[in-house]
Amino acid sequence: MSNQPLPPPENNSSVKSQNQENGFANLIFNFALPIFILNNLSKKVGPLNALILALIFPLAYGIYDLVKRKKTNYFSILGLLNVLFTGGLALFKLDGIWFAVKEAAFPALVGIFVFASSFTRKPFIETLFLNPALIKLELLETRLHERGLAEQFHQHMRSATRLLTLSFVLSAVLNFALARYIFIGIDPTLSEADQSIVLNEQIGKMTMMSLFIIMIPSILFLLGVFWYLLNGIKKYAGLSITEVMKEN
Repeated sequence: MSNQPLPPPENNSSVKSQNQENGFANLIFNFALPIFILNNLSKKVGPLNALILALIFPLAYGIYDLVKRKKTNYFSILGLLNVLFTGGLALFKLDGIWFAVKEAAFPALVGIFVFASSFTRKPFIETLFLNPALIKLELLETRLHERGLAEQFHQHMRSATRLLTLSFVLSAVLNFALARYIFIGIDPTLSEADQSIVLNEQIGKMTMMSLFIIMIPSILFLLGVFWYLLNGIKKYAGLSITEVMKEN
């Protein structure tokens, strides 16, 4: 690993701002809207039509982001896979073990994506935390350049990204175990309406229990990774959290 100083950082904050991913829009168009459509419109327009409609949002947003930022939006790809998996279950009227597989598949896919990003020029943790809206990126880059530790800090980001992967592994395991417990087979002799009622009750129970059993451990793990990241900023750039964080 070379310790030679890197060229001084360019003053390109405006370019970074234009090319920065919009986390809120990613969440809405790639995940929230498609899942809302699948959960609420399948009965009204049919599983196939609901699936097609839900696919439009991550597909359209991914194309829009590609044209605007000239980069592939991997969140849109994950959104498409999630919609196809969830919609496919409804389309083929699968239940039980398949819902457990589905609940585990999405965090597992995200974990694979996050882990793979640690081998790229921009690990996922940099996209998540090193956001110009939150961090004084120019100050951070300048300090790293002055100390000649930019490459070491980048390796620290790789390690933080791989640690973050473990949170998705934990989520996948907990999701599968919880869904396997909740999504039991539905009596095929029940009417289609009664089967839908039972399935909706199972989904509601899964949503409520996952908040405590899955979300809380995942958030605590994420806070630990954030602490690890901040330690790296202090170690390699010599900046405290108050110095590097932007004020609202």
